[in-house]
Amino acid sequence: MDDSPDKIGPDMTPKRSFGDKGRGLVGAFTTREGLIGDYDYAFLFKPNLPFMQKSRRAAPFFGLNDKMPVLLALLLGFQHALSMLAGIITPPIILAGQGGVNLNASDAQYLVSTSLIVCGLLSAVQITRFHIYKSPYYIGTGLISVVGTSFTVIPVATGAFAQMYATGFCPTAADGTKLPCPKGYGALIATGTLCALLEILLSFTRPKVLKKVFPPLVTGPTVALIGISLIESGFKDWAGGSGSCSTRPDGQFSLCPTVGAPHALPWGSAEHIGLGFSVFATIIICERFGSPIMKSCAVVLGLLVGCIIAGATGYFSASGINAAPAASFIWVHTFPLSIYGPIVLPLLAVYIVLMMEAIGDITATCDVSRLEVEGKLFDSRIQGGVLADGINGLLSGLLTITPLSTFAQNNGVIALTRCANRKAGYAACFFLLIMGIFSKFAAALVAIPSAVLGGMTTFLFSAVAVSGVRIISTVPFTRRNRFILTASLALGFGATLVPDWFAYVFTYSGDNRAKQGFFNAIVLVCETGFALTAFVAIFLNLVLQEEVEDEVLGTVATANLVDEEADREEWKRIERGKSVGGASGSGDVEKGDGKMA
Repeated sequence: MDDSPDKIGPDMTPKRSFGDKGRGLVGAFTTREGLIGDYDYAFLFKPNLPFMQKSRRAAPFFGLNDKMPVLLALLLGFQHALSMLAGIITPPIILAGQGGVNLNASDAQYLVSTSLIVCGLLSAVQITRFHIYKSPYYIGTGLISVVGTSFTVIPVATGAFAQMYATGFCPTAADGTKLPCPKGYGALIATGTLCALLEILLSFTRPKVLKKVFPPLVTGPTVALIGISLIESGFKDWAGGSGSCSTRPDGQFSLCPTVGAPHALPWGSAEHIGLGFSVFATIIICERFGSPIMKSCAVVLGLLVGCIIAGATGYFSASGINAAPAASFIWVHTFPLSIYGPIVLPLLAVYIVLMMEAIGDITATCDVSRLEVEGKLFDSRIQGGVLADGINGLLSGLLTITPLSTFAQNNGVIALTRCANRKAGYAACFFLLIMGIFSKFAAALVAIPSAVLGGMTTFLFSAVAVSGVRIISTVPFTRRNRFILTASLALGFGATLVPDWFAYVFTYSGDNRAKQGFFNAIVLVCETGFALTAFVAIFLNLVLQEEVEDEVLGTVATANLVDEEADREEWKRIERGKSVGGASGSGDVEKGDGKMA
């Protein structure tokens, strides 16, 4: 497993001159070996159909520093970019829409474009790996560790925005309609930038200490609750929209997604359900019959099929696409920045979750990249990845985007295509930049009907929940661990299913804004299921000691297995007794027979 040139010790290999690098670059673009190579490109596009013969020869593996053709790097980089696309665009669309701050179409298009640009730029930071001068610390992993806008912030943001509208921080019309609130979005990104300092500070802590304080017992249920809480918004969109129309009110507001949308229908209409199902079914079909490149892009292909059907049946409006500018970039639109105190604690919990997700994702990336998953170099990659994750969170707020996280889906692309080469990662960053700069592309994404988007996001959010379950599955189910999971999930599930359970605890209505803000922060934490689960799990994990029986017996400490040895001995005694009794009986019969004889 070659991890060079990212060595901890001094690098004794001769350095290449600029002339050597230039000749290598020219050769890559002017020779057949450098441009195309001998790679079996048909492998990426060959579908998995029942009547087709499966290839018995595996594709070659391209390691971290192996030479690979330029065309293959671009092709696999495009595959990585497509696998990231759905995850990157979903948070800005949700937060700018009716479930968020109700921004106008131009602001929503800007956020989607900027998300793609920022994720492309900051993914390059993770992939490159910079050494901090005169220190043992690094920024970045040096692997294909790409970043995207985090789903984790969505439950906190939607809860905070609802509170902002309720308290008057965001404006509402006389009839109760929520008006656009760029001030609320600015408060979110500014507070997120401040809270990113926590992850930056934690990155200088030894990975062993972080894993002890934030083990899978803490992160597993937290991630699972994030996914479960998000599925609600995805399912509402699937049925037509997550705005006020989801309550099926009387009058003009009963149509989804909005009154003026093309082909607007009541929430839950069969047409909306069918559109979302077309996306969901396409994802399943691609996974079963698709080629390797189709499997890794199944979510995007499902979205594409849903958009084609929606366009053919009159659910698309081209007005937003036509009105969008040809190009966009960072800071074309800006938002007033402010610190919103009630979301500080929930966002600190978000960054703790993002840090632990980064550690898990980087470990998985090292594994599928055939690199060491222990030792000094691995610990250095973890430190650099967490530090870059924190810095990216800080920079993303300054670049008008919500916190970022290290994406896990690219590990599947690496395993599927057998390519862990950084060139493919840089190509992915390039394609993300191109997609973001051409804002017509972002305008088309914003115009996607809610039902189509809901079919995709429901699948993505469920994948987040399954990731949490997978993390929980690595935890030994001792009595102590079961107790911690039960206690933390009890509150988390309760707050997720009944989100307003804590809304009437504080009755203060005075003019002290600091006091009111403190109460609002407590209410927001207690009504955010995953934050409540995280804090309870951390506390119980630190105060509850492992029991002696759990330490000795570990995961086999079940009633049946504990008594198994004693049961085995008892059966042996019974069998010996039967043998002795049977032998005695036989002797008596023989003696009797002898007597009778």
